[in-house]
Amino acid sequence: MSRLIKGYIHVYTGNGKGKTTAALGQALRAAGSGLKTFIVQFMKDFPYGEVKSIQQWNEWIELAQYGNDTFVIDKRLPCQSDFEAAKQGLQRAQEAMLSGKYDILIMDEVCVAIHFGLLNTETVHLLLEKKPTFVEIILTGRYCPSELIEKADLVTEMQEIKHYYQKGIEARKGIES
Repeated sequence: MSRLIKGYIHVYTGNGKGKTTAALGQALRAAGSGLKTFIVQFMKDFPYGEVKSIQQWNEWIELAQYGNDTFVIDKRLPCQSDFEAAKQGLQRAQEAMLSGKYDILIMDEVCVAIHFGLLNTETVHLLLEKKPTFVEIILTGRYCPSELIEKADLVTEMQEIKHYYQKGIEARKGIES
């Protein structure tokens, strides 16, 4: 049974670091208050540090990964399995949202999945239209479509001012991965 009277829609977007981190921080804060979160990660199948950490909080936070970003790294078009993974992730997100089991739904990198054509804005918008009053939803990822920004109640844009990646420093375990 939910403990939120009213849930809102958040968007964390922009080219700066911290979108997923902010969403995960919200899940951690919610767990400390007895709220349950379901996280769907699109285009991520790497065992990022958060995947291992969340396993220790499995009473409060559940995470499922759908797809990967190999086609982006390889600079090729997505294949059928990429589209299927995104579709399955969105279906699982909707099931979790409507289950009554979770207070918060995080759709991590859903905006990137839309940007690369794995999902379309209208389908995600339709999911948001079905949102139960008591469920909080967080959408993350660069390139958030304006239609989803308009639908959201809270929008935060992460802006990169300076990043050590520009000096050739790669992702570090426990900080960026």
